[in-house]
Amino acid sequence: MPHHITPTDIVFEDEFVAGLTKVFEEMIVFNQLLGLKITSLKPQQVTARIDMRNELVGHYAYNRIHGGVISAGLDAMGGLAVMAAIGARHMDESVQQRLQRFSKLGTIDLRVDYLRPGIGEWFELRAEVMRLGSRVASTRMEFLGADGKLLSTAAAAYIVS
Repeated sequence: MPHHITPTDIVFEDEFVAGLTKVFEEMIVFNQLLGLKITSLKPQQVTARIDMRNELVGHYAYNRIHGGVISAGLDAMGGLAVMAAIGARHMDESVQQRLQRFSKLGTIDLRVDYLRPGIGEWFELRAEVMRLGSRVASTRMEFLGADGKLLSTAAAAYIVS
């Protein structure tokens, strides 16, 4: 039987990881405002964290993170997961060619479920691609507290072509 490459077999080059991190953390300036920092970049799952700070408070009495920060963070993570999946799909191309592919990426639809209040010193965000089509990608995301408790979930669709 021929061996098929699965996303778990793929390891990104340092140059690709550095390039994608630069795009995500620096060039998308809004992600900088949110304080999003990538902690893991794999073809099958991406993770990041947001450290709580005063500018992100949505409810002053409880020091709760704003729902808009959660939804924007999860949307950004879904996009990052799609970028990683596209990068993995086109390993035959140069790093630069693959990084150029992300200019067309855009959110079509985003649904967020707020399960528990976001209270904590920092938060972990996770995202994975459920399906990467030629035009549309579907993703699933999670927003967790520092204790690992699930605070919010999201699903989104992105245009990729």
